[in-house]
Amino acid sequence: MKKVLLFAVLIFLLLPVLCSLGLEEKSKNTSDSSILSSDEALSLLSNLDPNIKVIEVRKSPVENLWEVDIQTGGRKTIVYIDSSKKYMILGAINSIQEKKNLTQERITELNKVDVSKIPLGDAIVMGDEKAKYRVIVFTDPDCPYCARLHQELKKVIEQRKDIAFFIKMFPLKIHPSAYDKAKTIVCEKSLTLLDDAFDKKELPKPKCESTAVDDNIKLSEELGITGTPALILPDGRVMPGYKKADAIIGLIGS
Repeated sequence: MKKVLLFAVLIFLLLPVLCSLGLEEKSKNTSDSSILSSDEALSLLSNLDPNIKVIEVRKSPVENLWEVDIQTGGRKTIVYIDSSKKYMILGAINSIQEKKNLTQERITELNKVDVSKIPLGDAIVMGDEKAKYRVIVFTDPDCPYCARLHQELKKVIEQRKDIAFFIKMFPLKIHPSAYDKAKTIVCEKSLTLLDDAFDKKELPKPKCESTAVDDNIKLSEELGITGTPALILPDGRVMPGYKKADAIIGLIGS
């Protein structure tokens, strides 16, 4: 057991070195350090992950560092390559002056979705369905953080009548009972049943043959949403995880 742990630690420590060596090997034939094309970036990165797709290459806010926007595992993210084309950097660039995580802002922008293409016929509406600002929520009836977020959503609509939440059921595989609960809630389109589920009350069996839950699972994969809760703001930004009411209002704006 100790040998296995030691081996794992060594691999962890050597991984950054292996990554940089991989880029260095592929960069031997590159010439102009002032240019990094998408094809060249793909060539440098493909030995680390053959499934990587390069979306765009642009200069980063840091001198001598390229920002490479990539897609892998259905999600868009960012890596950085230095001007020598020998090193790849994973991590966040933070602006000290602006107190902003510039990397996260860019990743959020990259993963924006077209909200007009998300069907809302199966959604349970919290608030006025004709409200100016519509926020789509992917939730799981057995997810504890979803239950906590649900209470914050109620606080939001108490404060802001111009905001409504369209809640779509997305049961995760790690919650075996969530699928049937989600179907029951969708069949009845009942906010009360969703409240009951979050209160850990027993729900009746689903009484319809709706495919909405399966459609939501497929849709979440297409959107790159892998967990719950997840908010999709009116401008298409995807915000994963639990957030307090004030933070949600701040994200939506006025």
